[in-house]
Amino acid sequence: MSSYTFSSESVSEGHPDKVCDYIADSILDAHLTGDANSRVACEVLCKSGQVVLAGEITSRTNVDYEAVARSAIREIGYTDSAEAFNADGVQVTQFISKQSGDIAMGVDTGGAGDQGIMFGYATDETPELMPLPVQLAHRLSQRLSEARKAGERMWLRPDSKTQVSVRYEDHQPVRVETVLVSTQHTAEASQDEIRDYVASCLCPEVLGAWFGPHLEILVNPTGQFIEGGPSADCGVTGRKIIVDSYGGMGRHGGGAFSGKDPSKVDRSGAYFGRFVARQVVAKGFAKRAEVQVAYAIGRAEPVSVRVDTFGSGDWRAAEEFVRTFDYRPAAMIERLQLRKPIYRQTTNYGHFGKPGLSWEV
Repeated sequence: MSSYTFSSESVSEGHPDKVCDYIADSILDAHLTGDANSRVACEVLCKSGQVVLAGEITSRTNVDYEAVARSAIREIGYTDSAEAFNADGVQVTQFISKQSGDIAMGVDTGGAGDQGIMFGYATDETPELMPLPVQLAHRLSQRLSEARKAGERMWLRPDSKTQVSVRYEDHQPVRVETVLVSTQHTAEASQDEIRDYVASCLCPEVLGAWFGPHLEILVNPTGQFIEGGPSADCGVTGRKIIVDSYGGMGRHGGGAFSGKDPSKVDRSGAYFGRFVARQVVAKGFAKRAEVQVAYAIGRAEPVSVRVDTFGSGDWRAAEEFVRTFDYRPAAMIERLQLRKPIYRQTTNYGHFGKPGLSWEV
């Protein structure tokens, strides 16, 4: 198809699933701060006043998981004692053991921590080399969060979702057709006030040149969004993997990122795939590129490496370039400096397309 509309979504840090992702990455960073070689696979579930931590962790650093979880929840903004889910009132339950020796046996020798396929994607349609729909959706969600934290609109609450639909012609974005914003708010806020803020302030500021009279703006389509966050809905780690990656524009191997140390190729392989795909586009081999890497547990060398340029450039030159990189887990970790406690900054508003991350250089 040369003409189509593509939609992508984003969520704020107050979304129940993202609350879980942030707690998991906070626990990961706490371990890496004291022991760069920590093995962490942390899963989190949040519902009402309950936080459940589960997984496998082997580390020389002792971490107070309950304190880390409460601190993360407080940072997000769930501090109202009247709500079932609040930083000081939640009950934290832990089911954490050490990493299986069967897995460690392969990882200790430099092998992959599991089998799996990972994808990295890049496109020249934005300065960040990210698809426009998900990039705009992230900006809308992030701006809502900034406005709430700065007190610009006192009715804003932590939970929100955004969605952006972009019209493409010959695989290039030509206009933004629809923006959907669902934002949690206080009971006192009127829907007219919320709609006016989104349509008159938020969208023009974030969309810039993409804002126009043809744009359809949908705000809280059910009529209100007072009950939100884990008080109203269950959250689990790893349920926003498309939000975390490319908004559906590039493929995803299925493995989540948050709560996993870099020996898990679900994370390091996806980050390195983005690093390579980004260079394919930046160096002019293609306008769009998708890199796939596959691993077998315990083996360092990948099972396969592939690049697809979607007919947008020199496929053979891109293939040759992609194969110059070292995809062994230890090599990827070293090149991208993934043993550092950097993961809390990746949790929200996408793991790609943000400055300051080694795989975005």
